[in-house]
Amino acid sequence: MQVILLEKITHLGDLGDIVKVKDGYGRNFLIPQGHAKRATKQAIAEFEARRAELEKAQAERVAAAQELAGKLNGAEVVIASKCGVDGRLFGSVTNADIAEAVDKLGFQIKKSQVRTPLGAIKATGDYTITIGLMTDITADITVKVVAEE
Repeated sequence: MQVILLEKITHLGDLGDIVKVKDGYGRNFLIPQGHAKRATKQAIAEFEARRAELEKAQAERVAAAQELAGKLNGAEVVIASKCGVDGRLFGSVTNADIAEAVDKLGFQIKKSQVRTPLGAIKATGDYTITIGLMTDITADITVKVVAEE
């Protein structure tokens, strides 16, 4: 299936690229999420008519993400969790917990944007976590997991 991309997609292409994708990926993800349209002659003509508008909207989203990344870089989040005497947690600190803690700082992010390199955090300590704001824009924060009193 050939689709025309309505925004930049990692490992696929930029805004306006016409790419070939597997039918299920296009039909079940790209098109319903609004990331792409089927590459018909009518859709291509419609895209070319709206290209400037779409590029402007994408530039605004990129600028907002870069501004948020500048504010988030180096931020520190403290999460208190129950743990044993050896520092291992009863349970774990997940992406959802980190996203909720960042939301309390006043930055709106989704749990899907939190990238923990080693999976869920299972011990107390300081961890550097990456927040993926857009395709190429990331911010690194420090998550400090402490014992709950």
